[in-house]
Amino acid sequence: MDVVLYSTGCPKCKVLTSKLNEKGIEFTENNSVEQMTTLGITQVPVLSVDGQLMQFADAVKWVNLQ
Repeated sequence: MDVVLYSTGCPKCKVLTSKLNEKGIEFTENNSVEQMTTLGITQVPVLSVDGQLMQFADAVKWVNLQ
């Protein structure tokens, strides 16, 4: 499973980072605004799981189900 957290270090980004760590989910953090823009990401955090992009609320639900 390929998990990428697109983040700028904002408060919501930190919440999602904590949740991923609590569940022991391995992920890569990507802080490249250029790459986020290319993917059409306009708000962070966004979690990418095997290429599927999820906004904060859906990402939290996904993490909680793991």
